[in-house]
Amino acid sequence: MFTGIIQAIGKVVATEKKGGDLRLRIHSGALDLSDVKPGDSIATNGVCLTVVQLPGDGYWADVSKETLDLTTIATLSVGSAVNLEKALRASDRLGGHIVSGHVDGIGMVISRHQDARSERFRLRAPDHLAKYIAHKGSVCVDGTSLTVNKVEGADFELNIVPHTLENTIFSHYKAKTAINLEVDVISRYLERLILSKDTIIDNSGEISLEILKNNGFLKV
Repeated sequence: MFTGIIQAIGKVVATEKKGGDLRLRIHSGALDLSDVKPGDSIATNGVCLTVVQLPGDGYWADVSKETLDLTTIATLSVGSAVNLEKALRASDRLGGHIVSGHVDGIGMVISRHQDARSERFRLRAPDHLAKYIAHKGSVCVDGTSLTVNKVEGADFELNIVPHTLENTIFSHYKAKTAINLEVDVISRYLERLILSKDTIIDNSGEISLEILKNNGFLKV
């Protein structure tokens, strides 16, 4: 698990194709690896990757074909900057929100503009994820925990303060930049509890108000 508080900006320094998937070497920059060992997890642009080697100035990690298909990792090349966060320890502060490192989908930057000392970013989520993004709720963008300021359909806006601009890869974003999105895990569990197929969906596949009433979801 992670918090979405980025600890360092790293850089891709090598890539190796491995039987249909990929091995990445990441230079870890200012990230302290003194307590990291092979088998530990590091969120790399929000993707939970397992460290397989520690060459001294960073780490190697294997990336499966499924991860390449479902995240922006496949678009990285030598020189690409990446957000880094080590896995959460039980004694750590939860400064952001609960982040699993399992990306839900790929979104896109629509625009950015100055807003006083901050910058306002407009992003677009895939249609199937839009319902999980709420005004003043939490969302994880390339591993960064952020508060949603505005929602319009599948589009949402984020206010990025100077500290976040300086310490994450948000400063690299421009229109049409692809981003990894992870929605708030609580919203996904709530949906599963409330919209259980066994309790509220009738034989046609539609949500039945009658079943909702009978199971106590609606008060009449």
